[in-house]
Amino acid sequence: MDPLERDLFNPATPLASRAGDLYREDPLRLIRTARLSAEEGRAPVAPVTVVARSLAEATRGLDPVKVRTEMEAMLMAGNPDVGLQWMHDAGLLALWLPELEATVGFEQEGGRRHKDVWAHTKQVVKQSALRPAVRWAALLHDIGKVPTRTFTAGGKVHFHRHAEVGARMFDDVGRRFALERPMYKKVRFLVLHHLRANQYEGGWTDSAVRRFHREMEAHLDDLVALSGADITSKRPERHRQVRENLEDLVARMQALREADERLPPLPGGIGDAIMVALQLPPGPEVGRAKRRLEEAIARGDLEPRREPEHYLDWLRANPG
Repeated sequence: MDPLERDLFNPATPLASRAGDLYREDPLRLIRTARLSAEEGRAPVAPVTVVARSLAEATRGLDPVKVRTEMEAMLMAGNPDVGLQWMHDAGLLALWLPELEATVGFEQEGGRRHKDVWAHTKQVVKQSALRPAVRWAALLHDIGKVPTRTFTAGGKVHFHRHAEVGARMFDDVGRRFALERPMYKKVRFLVLHHLRANQYEGGWTDSAVRRFHREMEAHLDDLVALSGADITSKRPERHRQVRENLEDLVARMQALREADERLPPLPGGIGDAIMVALQLPPGPEVGRAKRRLEEAIARGDLEPRREPEHYLDWLRANPG
């Protein structure tokens, strides 16, 4: 931090006019101030925030890649919640992330202000894993709640399909910040699926666990990390329950993967059983039927290592 930037945080410095000159000379310093706030764990002095808000519009013409770089550094700092709050206070959030600005004061439960989406989001970002994709996803995972909120007759709040809506909203954000394609795809995936891991229950069948693993595998570690961070309840038992569920899910996926590596998915003699049941002669048709069964097992549509009739019933119901 250079001396001028340090003065932004010094209550003893009469800085309002100098801050204005600093920001007019280089509007990117406005975004950088949010990053410095996250690193310092405190906001600039109040007169600086007033000046910043009056000059926030000057950031519209900035290179989005440079803005993204500063914002990502803010997200990866020790107190991103402080930086994010300053972006809101300085009018920068409304300019660069209006989808997130809309969550400020937006309640998840009627009349319970501690449940507003903005406060929840800041906490999730702060307690999420220190990986850029996870922090971006934590920042944006609930933006779909604003357009999807509905109330039942009893006053209960619902956010049906907010993950899907949020993923579509993220498309605009990704383009706005010129996110590289691999990061864009990962963050979008995490926003779209951020509810999936926390929906796990011990009663899931092995096929359901296999299907979850297959569908989430490319981003599994980041998804589990985001799911763990997405719990901001003040009740310790809720945190414990979520942690134990995620640990159980990960352990089951690992155990099933190891079992599948040790043992073939189809029972012995399945080829002969296929020939008898489907009246096929020895040859490539039998091999194709076995491959179809193996692919169905990999998708989670069939359980492995069952009795032959389990697979024959599937082949009869799914001729191909």
